[in-house]
Amino acid sequence: MSFIQNIDLDILKFIQNNIRSSFLDNIVPIITKLGNVGIIWIVIAIILLFMKKYRKVGVLMLIALIFTHLIGTVIIKNIVRRPRPFTLMNNFQLLIKKPGEFSFPSGHSSTAFASATILGYYIKKIRIPIFILAFLIAFSRLYLFVHYPSDVLVGAILGIICSFIVIKIYNKKFNYINKC
Repeated sequence: MSFIQNIDLDILKFIQNNIRSSFLDNIVPIITKLGNVGIIWIVIAIILLFMKKYRKVGVLMLIALIFTHLIGTVIIKNIVRRPRPFTLMNNFQLLIKKPGEFSFPSGHSSTAFASATILGYYIKKIRIPIFILAFLIAFSRLYLFVHYPSDVLVGAILGIICSFIVIKIYNKKFNYINKC
């Protein structure tokens, strides 16, 4: 585990030493706020609920978000209980309010990729921009030093897997109903 921890810290140090800038210091907190409590994804899902053509997508997004939150935040975070990276640095100045939860896996990343997977699966014309947004939200967590790269990677994978489970269950149920 220390091998992964060392890689994680090297990547975070690279970001802080080579990518961090005053311009991004102003932009990245805004990007990360879009993912706070999954707000951007919940808003999109609710908007889709009012559009007959995309109502199913909105419902599936909400189900995927709940499923991802239960698995990632309620279960895994409380089992692993990994401290956040900024706790290792006494003098590190956060650009956002100090998050209260544990680090692993990243909830911002899991909800972003869960939502992007559902949206990209059903609305192909927005697949690229929606995954870019998911990536930016996930990257913001590294830039802000509140998650390790492995937190973000596992969060993204978790979100994708949870969404595909929701899609598979929906498709199985829908096909069953059509056969009756």
